[in-house]
Amino acid sequence: MLQVYKYLTYLLFPVVAVLIYFRSIFNKEDKIRFKEKIFSSHFKINKNNNKKLIWFHAASIGECLSILPLIDELNSNYKDIDFLITTITLSSASLLERKINQTQNIVHRFFPLDCEHLVENFLNNWKPTLICFVDSEIWPNFLFKIKEKNIPLLLLNARLTRKSFNKWKIISSFANKIFENFDLCLAASEESKNNLKYFQVKKLKYIGNLKYSAQSLPQELNETNKKILNNYKVWCATSIHSGEETSVLKTHMEIKKKINNVLTIIVPRHINRSLFIKNLSQKLSLNVQILNEDELVNSNVEILIINSFGSLSKYFNYCKNIFIGKSLLKEKKNIGGQNPIEAAKLGCKIFHGPYVYNFQEVYELLCSYGITEKINNEIQLSEELIKNFKSQITIDQKKIDLINNYGEKILKETMIEIGAYLK
Repeated sequence: MLQVYKYLTYLLFPVVAVLIYFRSIFNKEDKIRFKEKIFSSHFKINKNNNKKLIWFHAASIGECLSILPLIDELNSNYKDIDFLITTITLSSASLLERKINQTQNIVHRFFPLDCEHLVENFLNNWKPTLICFVDSEIWPNFLFKIKEKNIPLLLLNARLTRKSFNKWKIISSFANKIFENFDLCLAASEESKNNLKYFQVKKLKYIGNLKYSAQSLPQELNETNKKILNNYKVWCATSIHSGEETSVLKTHMEIKKKINNVLTIIVPRHINRSLFIKNLSQKLSLNVQILNEDELVNSNVEILIINSFGSLSKYFNYCKNIFIGKSLLKEKKNIGGQNPIEAAKLGCKIFHGPYVYNFQEVYELLCSYGITEKINNEIQLSEELIKNFKSQITIDQKKIDLINNYGEKILKETMIEIGAYLK
């Protein structure tokens, strides 16, 4: 099976390379650094050979935020370590750029395609001492080559959903061989732990979801925009997926029947949908603005569409009524849900639809704290928001402390596990 996979990745490499190039033309890849994904000779090695190198691979923003506290702790406890972080998305690269500017011993690269010649060159060039993949990042060529080179390999915050589990079961013998490459798997949930156990993982533990310890890089709205927004009753719909925009706009129109000065901030999961949402708003005769980084809010706006990466904490800091998407669409029943932890840590009241499978345990915990609330449609959402607009939300620091303390516990226990591979 591995040979078949190697052959397919070799065969498809030119096709995927061309696709990545064309994505760069349409600003879906970095126009220069996309080469890091497809040219082994393009990697500029920036490492100190006298130090150990820990390589973290985290696909996107959420995974990046979860490993930054680990890196800070490792920096505090060890003086002879450098860090390489690889990611896949533009948004994660943008977020890490700010962190790298503050920390001298972190390098970011885009994750190369899982093709054998790229894998070999990447590992030979960087020579990591320890490798930590995060979440559900399973790349067979990398995993087998890492094990061949006898480099310790950990899977942190390992997530294996029911859907993924059922797919791996079809090729269970191959899956067993893949997962046995990991020296340690720290599961993100009890469900993931049980699913991973099926594939005979060598060392498997459930400490807790590492995203509870994730950093929120502090951001504030500029004062001019704050003054404009202060004239409105503001709520924020974030991580909105295709198909949920209509529900958000209908919610706005329901609120508007009772509250004239309502302003809805929409943060689409994929910002290339900003223009679509704008057109949809205009069809409903709503005053709409696409807000790019560092722009000012129009004074007569009703719908504000955020068209920039990594800006969520600005709006969580300002606006305490939050709806988190990928949760209203029944067709996403088995893949629904986006991470609510950052908003919860910033004292927000969080609403979500019924389909939050990906973060079921997280939502259950936050619901028990009275932080999250399930709604089934735009009518329910508008009613709850109207209630909140009429009675000011107060931030309950005790609830935030509960989340932060739980995150600290998970972080400390994860550090102990990682430390065992750095002796």
